[in-house]
Amino acid sequence: MALLKVLLLLGLGVSVNSAVSLQKRIIGGHDCADTERQYHVRLEGSNGTHMSLCGGSLIHPNWILTTDTCWKSETGWINVAKIDVHQGPGRWRAFRLRNNPVVYNPEGWRHDIMLLKIKKVANAPLGQLPDCSYRLKIGDTVQLAGEGATTTGPNNEQISNFAPATHLQCVDMPVVEASHFLPTYGRVFSAKARNKDVCYGDAGSAAVFNGKIYGVISPGVPRYACESAASIVDVCEYMEWIRARTGLK
Repeated sequence: MALLKVLLLLGLGVSVNSAVSLQKRIIGGHDCADTERQYHVRLEGSNGTHMSLCGGSLIHPNWILTTDTCWKSETGWINVAKIDVHQGPGRWRAFRLRNNPVVYNPEGWRHDIMLLKIKKVANAPLGQLPDCSYRLKIGDTVQLAGEGATTTGPNNEQISNFAPATHLQCVDMPVVEASHFLPTYGRVFSAKARNKDVCYGDAGSAAVFNGKIYGVISPGVPRYACESAASIVDVCEYMEWIRARTGLK
């Protein structure tokens, strides 16, 4: 599955040798309020020459929820989680990720959702998991977020070589397709809005509804911005697994 995703990204014109690879950004959004998403985690990978950028959510003092694409397993890469991103440079807490990720793969292939275990974090806000007695339907509005640039290239082409934005970006998008099965990704729903999009690097960040994390942004994106709906992993489909792994009730 990992190889398939790399091939898909290469086919979309993404340079995996860029200064910041596999990056996404929020297009058509706005600065998240400082009181929002304080559980947001920046996930960075580096091999000394290249870097990768993703998002995640601290859902337990020991656990981050993200997408499986956000783990760099190649020799020489170091994975780091930055907590308290809202506090700004020099104030966040960085944790080197040494434990292997936990990925959902009951059928023998990896779904696009992952848990990262970290050293216990004290005094950090935690994201709330969904109330799955209510399932998202078409027309519901979810809030997505990310840390990349907010512009596109010529002909609205997505750009990959941008450092993280100075402030977390948020964007509201309505659900246009309810939960369904997508091969190689798992159970997902889709959101789309005119002149709004997520792109390389927002993968792993939360899709929020009524203040709760109902989804995790999936990394697959088209070459041009604002053309296709964003695919979002449906967290409700994986709650039994998340609770079993983390001990959350």
